[in-house]
Amino acid sequence: MTAVEPEAATRGLVEIHDVHKSYGGVEVLRGIDLTIAPGEVVAILGPSGSGKSTLLRTINHLESVDRGSVTVDGQLIGYEQRGDRLHELREREILKRRTQIGIVFQSFNLFPHLTALENVAEAPIATERLNKADARDLARGLLGLVGLADKAAHYPRQLSGGQQQRVAIARALALKPKVLLFDEPTSALDPELVGEVLDVIRDLAQLGTTLVIVTHEIGFAREVADRVVFVDQGAVVEQGPPSQVLVAPRHRRTKEFLAKVLG
Repeated sequence: MTAVEPEAATRGLVEIHDVHKSYGGVEVLRGIDLTIAPGEVVAILGPSGSGKSTLLRTINHLESVDRGSVTVDGQLIGYEQRGDRLHELREREILKRRTQIGIVFQSFNLFPHLTALENVAEAPIATERLNKADARDLARGLLGLVGLADKAAHYPRQLSGGQQQRVAIARALALKPKVLLFDEPTSALDPELVGEVLDVIRDLAQLGTTLVIVTHEIGFAREVADRVVFVDQGAVVEQGPPSQVLVAPRHRRTKEFLAKVLG
């Protein structure tokens, strides 16, 4: 056993403890407790307005929390502990820690004036992790990984929605994150383009990166996820393997939700 194996074994452990979040007096997250093991693929399901996306965004501190904490491999995200209180870090430190956690949004968010290759290479260059030549080599490899090696010189306007989302996935991978978050990655796509994006995520699930996926694609969650977490009204209602939660749910709310979604 080598000296690096224990560190590798803990790469991507997400621990969410008693997380609360309110907007204007409305409590959106009500004491979320969730542990996601390194390399685990977790699908988060729930009705619109249940707090799924807010929960996802607290993991990389795009949303601050009112109470509780989020750690990745034991390191607080967005905060530091001083005595018995948490204090929010300065933006520079937040950005530094956030590089451990990639996120893919619904709406791609690519830079329109940059090619696919330049979009993917931008983060490693901006964070000074790689020089321009090495970043471009990495970007070419990642575009190949998502099936877009032949689109490196194309601008976002020249790509379909599915292709843009695959570039966004490659960009999220460029900093070699410990954890990769997906916020409804197919919801903005035409139905015929959904499959190509899900295929890429399916491939990523085999690579050992911790994946947390907010999705409405029940069949995909059943196939890819190690665990399904059903969230309603800001709380975890039920969680377990897809064979249990999606096939034989125990909670009334889970049953009602699946009955509506599956028709």
